[in-house]
Amino acid sequence: MLAQRLNYGDAIGIFFPSHIPEPERFERNIWTLERLGFKVKLGENAEKDTYGYAASAEERAADLNALVADDNVKMVLFGGGDSAAEILPHIDYDGIRRRPKLFTSYSDGTVILNAIYSQTGLVTYYGSGPGIFEDLRLYNWEQFKSHFVAGQSAAEFVSDSKWRTLRGGSGAGTLIGGYTALFAALLGSPYFKYDRGREYLLLLEDHERYSSPAAVATWLAFAEQSELMKNVKGLIFGHYAVEAPDELLRLLERFGERNNIPVVYTDDFGHGTKHAILPIGVDAALDADKQTLTFLGERK
Repeated sequence: MLAQRLNYGDAIGIFFPSHIPEPERFERNIWTLERLGFKVKLGENAEKDTYGYAASAEERAADLNALVADDNVKMVLFGGGDSAAEILPHIDYDGIRRRPKLFTSYSDGTVILNAIYSQTGLVTYYGSGPGIFEDLRLYNWEQFKSHFVAGQSAAEFVSDSKWRTLRGGSGAGTLIGGYTALFAALLGSPYFKYDRGREYLLLLEDHERYSSPAAVATWLAFAEQSELMKNVKGLIFGHYAVEAPDELLRLLERFGERNNIPVVYTDDFGHGTKHAILPIGVDAALDADKQTLTFLGERK
């Protein structure tokens, strides 16, 4: 299931599932979005600190559900932090099925994006949060337009960095994934289910600020030891550091060898400056030798 794309003048809803926003920063984000031609609606509980680190799980979910219920809101945009998993039991998945919208985030938003796709069948989008509009770069804006704005096309992944082929070959399947640690944790959640008769491509990323290569190996091991791995046909791993350490690249190469799947590394998405959009729930084909990713189900 695909949501309708944006037209200029449409409303974008922003809520904060993982942290209390800093007013100066999100005011700049709103200003930029409005300059680009969109309206912005904020969740009512955005600045509450009920839990100290954020509003309560119920309050954060209420903001999401209210944006879903608002027919004027065409996109729900949210960022990262910690604690988004707390709201999964409180999301109105039936409401999302009735009123499908564009959902986009990254990092801690991984759990919400994958849960919504799993529970509703709606394609969600990894890669773009409100923070990219604080200092909007051309590549990020072009990615945003190609996936979200009416009249644009995103049939082929457009890269802005040099890919590294860590294990060659090709594979195809439905894109799922996001921030490595949280996706690995999500595999044990009742809010993420997968089709055992379907093949998948993993999109994963991590960053040296949060996880050492050994920690990345731990999260990958949890994914590898899950039943899902039998259905995985390729891995696209995103930005980790300005210079990806050999230790990380070797562990990704070993991951590919053990599971007989192609693996590539790219700086095009993740916790860096580039924020490519990757649609969760869309079928795609990865050619690690040619270093291409083709979307087979995106709207033209």
